[in-house]
Amino acid sequence: MMKLITGFLSFLLFISAKAQLKSPEQFLGYKVGTHYTPHFKVINYFQHVTANAASEVKLEQYGETNEGRPLMVAFVSSAENIQNLDNIRKNNLRLANEGDKTNASESAPVIVWLSYNVHGNEASSTEASMLVLYSLVDPSNTKTKEWLKNTVVVIDPCVNPDGRDRYVNWFNSIAGKDYNPSLVAREHFEPWPGGRTNHYNFDLNRDWAWQTQIESQERLKLYNDWLPQIHVDYHEQGVNNPYYFAPAAEPYHEVITPWQREFQVTIGKNDAKYFDENGWLYFTKEEFDLFYPSYGDTYPLYNGAIGMTNEQAGNSRSGLGILMDDGDTLTLVDRALHHYTTSLSTIEMSSQNAERLIKEFHKFFNDAVTNGVGEYKSYIIKNSPNDEQKIKPVLELLDRNKIAYTAAKAGSASGYNYNSRKNENFTIDVNDILVSSQQPKSALIKVLFEPNGKLVDSVTYDITAWSLPYVFGLNAYASKQNLPSAGNLS
Repeated sequence: MMKLITGFLSFLLFISAKAQLKSPEQFLGYKVGTHYTPHFKVINYFQHVTANAASEVKLEQYGETNEGRPLMVAFVSSAENIQNLDNIRKNNLRLANEGDKTNASESAPVIVWLSYNVHGNEASSTEASMLVLYSLVDPSNTKTKEWLKNTVVVIDPCVNPDGRDRYVNWFNSIAGKDYNPSLVAREHFEPWPGGRTNHYNFDLNRDWAWQTQIESQERLKLYNDWLPQIHVDYHEQGVNNPYYFAPAAEPYHEVITPWQREFQVTIGKNDAKYFDENGWLYFTKEEFDLFYPSYGDTYPLYNGAIGMTNEQAGNSRSGLGILMDDGDTLTLVDRALHHYTTSLSTIEMSSQNAERLIKEFHKFFNDAVTNGVGEYKSYIIKNSPNDEQKIKPVLELLDRNKIAYTAAKAGSASGYNYNSRKNENFTIDVNDILVSSQQPKSALIKVLFEPNGKLVDSVTYDITAWSLPYVFGLNAYASKQNLPSAGNLS
């Protein structure tokens, strides 16, 4: 009888807690999209949901911006998964061939990471993040509850809080009681430097691999401790553009696997289904390619995930509403709703394909460790005393990306000389640095060290050359031989 009473009281407490859970509109006092929400209120809402749905949400601060704003993620899943969250993370790293990989289990939840508002004045996605969070924990939403049984969703509501607040504070300070959709209204002309960049005016969507900024450094520590199977980066583009989602445009980098290509199409088809049902315009394959390694879609792809970019029309020109060329008015309500829809569509398809996603993720890293990626099996960085100031930042970059390196065993080898750009015989000296391709980060190593990228299309969205030996002015060789290690650097 006592157990029955205790169980009943626990149930009543659960119902009571859920009764206190508020939707974003109830909490904020306005419908999402009718005002821009300052960053601190977004964090307050995430804290509110966590307090009232603690069994399903874990909120974690992973860093702080230059201006002192918290960088947060929410982990959302079933109560059982949240209780077992760190074991899920550790098993996922074993699937990625880190740690005790012999005990890796493919019977595991799929991990979906959603990154919102990396460009601060592309602000609709942070508004959408609150709708996504509530939808996942809303006790009446049985559909999302089913998804979360085999899915852990990681929500980063704002990758760039300093940039977002620079834009939001400006807009809220100059806009009237009612927005003015006229193209010439002041609220559609954000002043320099704008909210796109972080405090130091750096574009965080070009910083995934290089990690020059504190936001990137702190986020990538957490990201590489999890290595999700799915990552989506949310953006905005020109006012008159339809919504963009996967699959991406060519060129695709050659290391992107057939499975990664295939599942981009799977997600895109599901997004299209919902957009077709609502009569919303969209496009795919036309503009945003997958080549440069430091984006929020390519970096995850080179780390075993299905990486994608979603682009909503809008950005800082749109304000709360703006007239488009076709005479319709694009509102922030619309923009947030579109991002919310593709977010749930992504989670839905990830849950439905969790088993295959985990299996292919595991295969990606098994292949990397067994065979390496690309024709070059070893990269040798000459490590003379005169090059210390060049070598140090390279090793820091490798460390930040969890790329393993050792001292190379002295001897001789043949390979591609980055300076002469010819295949040559060369001598390996004591304490030269060896980066082997046969490790979990093999695909990323191939991309960062390749002497010449292979393009299937001459038109790309961004730069086409970034090879680390050239960037840092190193004396280095790429060899097709599996060169031996001499252990740790002295």
